[in-house]
Amino acid sequence: MTTHNTKQDQPHGKVYLVGAGPGDPGLITLRGKYLLEHAEVVVYDYLANPKLLNYVPKTAEFIYAGKKGGGLHAFTQEGINQLLVDHAKRGKMVVRLKGGDPFIFGRGAEEIEELVAEGIDFEVVPGVTSATAAATYAGIPITHREHTASVAFVTGHEDPTKKFSNIAWEKLATGAGTIVIYMGIKTLPSITKKLIDFGRSPDTPVAVVRWASTPQQRSVEGTLATISEVVQQADIKPPALVIIGEVVSLRKTIDWFEKRPLFGKRIVVTRTREQASELVAKLEENGAECLEFATIHIEPVADYRVCDQAIEQMRGFTWILFTSLNAVTYFFQRLFHLGFDSRHLAGIKTAAVGKATAESLLQYGIQTDLIPEKFTGEGLAEALVQSQVQGCRILLPRAQEAGDLLPETLNDAGAEVTIAPVYRNVPPQGVKDELRDRLLHGDIDMVTFTSSSTVTNFVSMVGASSPEALQQLLAGVTVAAIGPVTAATIRDYGLEVHVQPDQFTINGMVSAIVAYFREDKQQQKHPAALSH
Repeated sequence: MTTHNTKQDQPHGKVYLVGAGPGDPGLITLRGKYLLEHAEVVVYDYLANPKLLNYVPKTAEFIYAGKKGGGLHAFTQEGINQLLVDHAKRGKMVVRLKGGDPFIFGRGAEEIEELVAEGIDFEVVPGVTSATAAATYAGIPITHREHTASVAFVTGHEDPTKKFSNIAWEKLATGAGTIVIYMGIKTLPSITKKLIDFGRSPDTPVAVVRWASTPQQRSVEGTLATISEVVQQADIKPPALVIIGEVVSLRKTIDWFEKRPLFGKRIVVTRTREQASELVAKLEENGAECLEFATIHIEPVADYRVCDQAIEQMRGFTWILFTSLNAVTYFFQRLFHLGFDSRHLAGIKTAAVGKATAESLLQYGIQTDLIPEKFTGEGLAEALVQSQVQGCRILLPRAQEAGDLLPETLNDAGAEVTIAPVYRNVPPQGVKDELRDRLLHGDIDMVTFTSSSTVTNFVSMVGASSPEALQQLLAGVTVAAIGPVTAATIRDYGLEVHVQPDQFTINGMVSAIVAYFREDKQQQKHPAALSH
């Protein structure tokens, strides 16, 4: 009898050290994203943006390594090394997600040495290192033809077990045009003293950048002589990078990231997670930190009999109306389920409540016949009445719970409207406590609402017992509504609407939000001038 207890028969795992970048999840490499999407185990650090974990399959095992500067660690470095070894030996694809770049003060080499000793395959994927990110996002070029052609990366926190420092401060002080110091906040006074003592001018410009490339980024400036005091007064804590050199003086010209109109604003997005991406992307592009608290979850209805019968008898309808993106998606899902395709709508006129809904229809090969000037149900009703719908049969696929203004207006005009529920809105689970806590602690600057259902479910989620309690919970919070119907629902709950765009679209909403905060910022700068 032959046995197969050979080393070759054991499962072969592999470890990938992936640089997560400095904080902005958009700065991860394509290779890093691909590996996250295929990971079976992810071991991640404090400095790796949690949004990157959204790329990882839900079936993967998530392990927080907890490497937070100055605090308690969930694992020692030796413990992390052993984690990687153990999971790889079980045949798993392991992604070790490290902030910045694994080989620039990331202790990546130590982890690799352990893998090599155990005979485990590995790959290293570089990441955008914090030094270049902090400088770039603070508006500081770390090299410049007129200022410096050399740069040095230095750690401010060497291995405490070493007897002697590996840093030749006497040479470094004047030997590099730009010096970037990692993990140097706690030792900043001694570092600046060494550089001055070894010949660097006390007037050399210095910048300190905390949480580079993220909405929490904060930058302060000084000189070698003053920066320690500036950092202390500003209460700058790790993680932060120190940038030393004449290039820092260019910040007043090149600074861009912190000057974006929504920088530092925390904005709650209440759309469904499937639909939030466009709004989130546009708000983040303008500098906002978006907190996604979906107040509705979209799911199919339990009974499709009305919709199925209407689809089977589609030739009898003159118009089909779409009042939301969800209505388009779920109607066509049902159409396809019954064995039909877009050709089944040939000869039937279509109307969409707005441009975004019309664009969604175009993806199914349907050119919209009517888009109202006002992107609301009321606007759609008015436009249809003007087009003479008397005697027309109209199909309205929509949410199970929706307002009656549109169908009632059309029925009054002599049309015959068939309402076909194709989806329903239900409150999501598991986010109520976090949302309420953030509101109570004043962590939120604005809440955005894109439909009446997002308003209703938001009020239910935060658990306000009365209009007065709701007003108190949202005291100081700016409220934005995408259009008048949504705004009316907000006011019905006793809240004020601060932002409502002229164009009831995501683009229009973002533009209105940007304009609001720009005006608010100007008013804070020049209150007297704007009060007249």
